Amino acid sequence: MGELTSEKRYPPLAEQVSDALDGDDRAALLSAIEDVHPADVADVLEQIKPAAREDFVRLAASDFPADVLPELEEGLRDDIVNLVDPGYLADAVGEMESDDAVYLVENLDEDLRRDVLDALPTADRIGIERSLEFPEHSAGRIMQRDVVAVPPFWNVGQTIDSLRSREDLPETFYEIIVIDPSYKPVGTVSLSRIMGSRRPVMIEAIMDDDFRSLGVEDPSDEIAYAFNQYHLVSAPVIDADGRLAGVITIDDALEVLGEETEEDMLLLAGVGDEELTDSVFEIARQRLPWLAVNLATAILASLVIAQFDAVIESVVALAILMTIVASMGGNAGTQTLTVAVRALATKDLTTTNAMRIVSREGLVGLFNGLVFAVIMGGLTWAWYGDPALGGVLGVAMVINMLVAALAGILIPIGLEKLGADPALASAVFVTTVTDVVGFLAFLGLAAAILL
Repeated sequence: MGELTSEKRYPPLAEQVSDALDGDDRAALLSAIEDVHPADVADVLEQIKPAAREDFVRLAASDFPADVLPELEEGLRDDIVNLVDPGYLADAVGEMESDDAVYLVENLDEDLRRDVLDALPTADRIGIERSLEFPEHSAGRIMQRDVVAVPPFWNVGQTIDSLRSREDLPETFYEIIVIDPSYKPVGTVSLSRIMGSRRPVMIEAIMDDDFRSLGVEDPSDEIAYAFNQYHLVSAPVIDADGRLAGVITIDDALEVLGEETEEDMLLLAGVGDEELTDSVFEIARQRLPWLAVNLATAILASLVIAQFDAVIESVVALAILMTIVASMGGNAGTQTLTVAVRALATKDLTTTNAMRIVSREGLVGLFNGLVFAVIMGGLTWAWYGDPALGGVLGVAMVINMLVAALAGILIPIGLEKLGADPALASAVFVTTVTDVVGFLAFLGLAAAILL
């Protein structure tokens, strides 16, 4: 008899939680989530029905795992927060890392936020209030205020003894920040360097003074770029005067990077900040504006077609073939657009190389257009026995795929120059260009050559 898989021996977490909730069994629920990573518990809360979430919070009561709250999607977190006792919430915030505490408190209703902050120790309350003064999604909001900083004139032994004696040591940190008397960072020392050096060695002798720091108002995309570009594991955050204000670690940076990537994907699809737990009305409300824009662009394309209704009536094959031109152009534009938006986000596409990249994409569009023009022109000739019709289709395809490639890169560049997110509505604009140009080129050439 073969050995059972782990999934068969141990029921999935969602199943265990559902069984406990169905049986109104508090002990079984707490046993199911014991020693489970907070992110996995958050996933279960996102998967079960709203009524079951209420039962979860009610059964767990004061044993509801506080570290699950920062892992929840924003909309669901707000729902859960409204179900727990404010006193419990204040205790939970007090136990969190400072960055998680700010992340949780910043989205609370004003009255509940005030109640939670008033219940916190003065130092914690002031720290969170100061973080909330910074722009949303900035380094000042994301940073962890609890940092490990030492002066350069300490030695390794003093540093290790200080770490061991501190009661407020951050739960996770990778580097020690070296500061001067004015509390300005002058270097960093990795923990591995500390542990590999003898106690009498001076910190100044082993610190890295070529480090990257972030400003408290730096936006999230700058944070993601810095960590990705320079392979950082942590980065000190400085205020307007250059003094150490906090630190951002790789786990927070990865979360920011994931959010930035997800946002770009959603914007490219014309989708808002949706979550799986959103209601039908909330999702429909976010999608309707972009669908309305798509409707307007579709009407524009249909108006172009309407100008050639007599041509289509004379050569019925045009109605069959014109969608091929628009479809190929749309796909070519989307390919270029995806590459361009990502290159802009990672700062690989800049003013210095923009013209070279635009030229390259234009040549790619031209080459692909010629290849498919030969293929589809030949097929059309063979299908309808009309070489002129095949030639019209081929030339239109070359024109549209060239224009699509150029639109796919110039539109996001233009949006960025205007200060807008290059992913915002780019797909709608590119689709409009390829549809209009495709129909205009194909039907216009057909009117000039075939009639």
